[in-house]
Amino acid sequence: MKRKITIAAVGDLLMWKNQVASAYVPGTKRFSFSEQFSPVLPLLKGADFTIGNLETTFSGKKQPYQIGSARTGYPRFNCPDELAADLKQAGFDFLTTANNHCLDGGPNGLRRTLDVLDHYNLGHTGTYRTKQESIEPFIREVNGFRIGVLAYTYGTNKQTLPSDVSWMVNRIHAANMKDQVLKLRPHVDLLIVSLHFGVEFRFEPTLKQRLLVQSILECGADIILGAHPHVLQPVTTPMIARDNNGLLRKTVVAYSLGNFTSERMLEINQTQCGAILYLTVEMDTANQTSITQISMIPTYCQPFLHNGRKSFRVVPLLYYLRNPDQHLTPALRQKLQLMWGRVTQIVDKRFL
Repeated sequence: MKRKITIAAVGDLLMWKNQVASAYVPGTKRFSFSEQFSPVLPLLKGADFTIGNLETTFSGKKQPYQIGSARTGYPRFNCPDELAADLKQAGFDFLTTANNHCLDGGPNGLRRTLDVLDHYNLGHTGTYRTKQESIEPFIREVNGFRIGVLAYTYGTNKQTLPSDVSWMVNRIHAANMKDQVLKLRPHVDLLIVSLHFGVEFRFEPTLKQRLLVQSILECGADIILGAHPHVLQPVTTPMIARDNNGLLRKTVVAYSLGNFTSERMLEINQTQCGAILYLTVEMDTANQTSITQISMIPTYCQPFLHNGRKSFRVVPLLYYLRNPDQHLTPALRQKLQLMWGRVTQIVDKRFL
């Protein structure tokens, strides 16, 4: 009898200053982000394993929650610890931490971020507190499937580490990545690789990205989850040789799943748009795994006024257009319809 699991993946979890401010609970010293995720909570909780890219830090209250902006160069992010608790409650099981903002709080902020994730039982990989931690790959058993995850970033926004602790952040180096994929492959049933790479605000991957992805798939990766462009890019399904007998296996590459949470960046409407990628993975009686179903639910991170305060929420884009509420104004409806048209040009309609 075949066994199966479902995986849900989203892109960048960004929290700009206004988003953090909107989560403040008046009259307290607490923050609550739960309402921002409530419209998509059933979608996230419905999967057996839900993964996202944490593009902020938990560096503590002594650091501002945002320094700088996208207009002035490299913003530096920090969030209240309550975000981690609410991500767990929203259904997230795992967060990748290797991205260009992982050192926004320096090495101490990086360590504290991982401590907070551990406190709320959120799995993570890509950044590390110790050298030993950096060489122990993440493997989690989910419903009898051994899932391995590796994560890498192109850079850290000119935030540097001393050479003797460079292991704290996994960087994209093709030879090292392929070696780690080859080592991990025999120990897992499903291998996911997260790549923080690409060109911001570009809707197509570069040739360099495609070649890197192809080489990693050929080493044994099953799923590539891309992040960083802040807009949706195509999802493809390359067929890769499983062994020397000519058998092929389906792989999935999401070059960018866009922003799951974010304000609009640089006046580009699409930066508030992301997607939940759903994958069904089956294992046969010979313990061979295969990806059997692929679907996507595009999302929109909407700012709106609630009781006179600016609020945010992540909504399923098409469902929201078909089932509007009082916060969907005629002007916003027109904008979202144009956005949906753009999404359908990027995403393969078989997955929608």
